Amino acid sequence: MLDFLNEEWKQVLKEELNLSYFNNLESFVKDSYKNEQCFPPLQQIFKAFNSCVLGKIKVVIIGQDPYHNYNQANGLCFSVNANEKLPPSLKNIFKELETDVGKPIPKSGNLSEWANQGVFLLNSTLTVEAHKPGSHQNKGWETFTDQVIKIISDKTESVVFLLWGGFAKKKSKLIDKKKHYILIAPHPSPLSSYRGWFGSKHFSQTNEILIGNNKKPIDW
Repeated sequence: MLDFLNEEWKQVLKEELNLSYFNNLESFVKDSYKNEQCFPPLQQIFKAFNSCVLGKIKVVIIGQDPYHNYNQANGLCFSVNANEKLPPSLKNIFKELETDVGKPIPKSGNLSEWANQGVFLLNSTLTVEAHKPGSHQNKGWETFTDQVIKIISDKTESVVFLLWGGFAKKKSKLIDKKKHYILIAPHPSPLSSYRGWFGSKHFSQTNEILIGNNKKPIDW
């Protein structure tokens, strides 16, 4: 699967990719994709990395698992392929975006344009078996992605981390709060969106922070 990770990230993650847990994870993923239907497609597992190299990261959004139904997951957290129906959480993200910065709700749920501008859309677990949410948890992905968050924290400056929901909030311990910005809100899922997701204004706040650090704002 590492054939699908770009060379810049391979160098950044060189030590991690040689650890025994990652070798075991790689074997597990290869076997899973060979014997079961898994998502996202193998060549898109590292799409978040390939869309946004370390030095270009301005914003990090942390998700949990890829979507587990056909033709949804594309390697970016919360994102779906352009021709797919918007999942409930993504629909609520777009509703808040419209209220916050006035952008009409897009028809496409593909967030590749965010990624191309420096938004690192990282799921904690990068793969899943079809129709079995959480099926690839506790296989090593979380160890890997936690290390990725630490590396971003250590090797970059003034990144905005958007932590949505209890799961993502726990990742704050991996981030150097003296160097970076952390914005926390409830998860945008229908179960929690009315507990403070709506009105959180993370999109406008993020751009204010970026502008204040002489960085180009995100065209959400």
